[in-house]
Amino acid sequence: MTTYSRKTLSTLAAIITMALLTACNHKPHDEKQVNELPSIFPDYVGVTIPSDIAPLNFSVNDAGRVDVTVTGSNGETLHANGPYARFNIDEWHRLLRNNQGSNINVRVCARQDDGTWVSYRTFSIAVSSTPLGEWGLTYRRVAPGYVNYSSMGLYQRCLADYEEKAIFENTAIEGGCINCHSSNRTDPRQFTFHVRGSHGATLLQTDGQRLWLDTKTDKTLGTCVYPYWHPTGRYVAFSTNRTNQAFHGINDRRVEVFDHASDLQVYDVENHRLLISPLIKTPDWMETYPSFSPDGRTLYFCTSRQYDDIGNHFRDIRYNICAISFNPDNGTFGQQVDTLFNAEAIGKSAVHPRPSYDGRHLLFTLCDYGCFSIWHKESDQWMMDLQNRQTWPLTATNSPRAESYHNWSINSRWIVFTSRRENGLNSLLYIAAIDSTGHAAKPFLLPQRNPREYYDRATWSFNTPDFTLSPVNFNWQKGRRETLSDKRTKITAEIME
Repeated sequence: MTTYSRKTLSTLAAIITMALLTACNHKPHDEKQVNELPSIFPDYVGVTIPSDIAPLNFSVNDAGRVDVTVTGSNGETLHANGPYARFNIDEWHRLLRNNQGSNINVRVCARQDDGTWVSYRTFSIAVSSTPLGEWGLTYRRVAPGYVNYSSMGLYQRCLADYEEKAIFENTAIEGGCINCHSSNRTDPRQFTFHVRGSHGATLLQTDGQRLWLDTKTDKTLGTCVYPYWHPTGRYVAFSTNRTNQAFHGINDRRVEVFDHASDLQVYDVENHRLLISPLIKTPDWMETYPSFSPDGRTLYFCTSRQYDDIGNHFRDIRYNICAISFNPDNGTFGQQVDTLFNAEAIGKSAVHPRPSYDGRHLLFTLCDYGCFSIWHKESDQWMMDLQNRQTWPLTATNSPRAESYHNWSINSRWIVFTSRRENGLNSLLYIAAIDSTGHAAKPFLLPQRNPREYYDRATWSFNTPDFTLSPVNFNWQKGRRETLSDKRTKITAEIME
């Protein structure tokens, strides 16, 4: 057996390391220049991003290797070389901080199948002067099936890097469905979600203290869903819905989900009672998707005519966006309902109203009919100016496929929403900048460490996303025991005449 001295071994190790580094960091020489943009995944060409977002790693379609240089306005550069563009997180964040309010320029070279290198036209990414100001996102992740829940749950993701963590999964509670989560103005110190199934309950967590509610009463249709916190934290608006699911036989749509009854109520956190106005619990109309204005004095919601034979009229279900005043001092409602957007008049349905936290705009989804827009490929994002009620489509965020669930960042300059634009099957998460006039920049797909590998292997859909100022502090082991114990706080309901 041949023996080597320690010095010789060190020299050999250094030579091997240098050879590997050289192979991994091979840069193209005499590459062919083409006057076209690279075809990359995800499509980050021309997007607007915040300075506190994770690196926008990407791959070049039909390329075996890439060499990418990102240059800031002051000449600072960032380099990536390998099977795909993967940037150092610390260097990426430093580059973005130094270029807030400016552009970074991306030069892409890609090696073709024949071994030649092609250099593409440089493209720009705008770095907004306004950061996200949020720690991350919360969302539900579920397999895109139609019959059973499979494995699903609520998750949280840090936006400065790629770390994802489960908040609560249905495998912890013998299956069932976990949905309808919400925090108060993106602050998870006040957090709620709903559990459906044999151990059904509504969680209300405040500063780590958990309360499991039985929200079904003799004055309501069923349990409370679709929550939205009052900014004071004293109230939570809910809807109660009787929902049906049907399947298309000959159609490019796979499934139809619709309500055949729904009402609204506001939960009084301190007194464990539901406050109900006859104006938002009507026999001939269906009210759903509540949200409070930032000052807490207006309750927005959607409403549609109710049909007895809904199976033959599901395409006639069209929701308008309405509002009723609310007095948080005593929990009373106004005496009239105001229609903000009459979608029925233009043959459309408007759902998911979400006001910006600065009170200036209202984001909603417009589709042909119904309230489950995530299944309708024509669903688009629309914006309303709450000062003059003018509306317009967010053209930059929309695609030929379904855009749906959405929410605002706390500074009202960013939105997160779902879209099926990638393959028509999975709903994925996109983030877009919104300017002071309520118009959007080109959105970007949620970054991943290796996006091609991640999204190609993804067999789930994301929905109901929201920003979060800090990680959600939920003890799933205690939550599991408490859910399975079936110990619930019973609430009452009061109709406010």
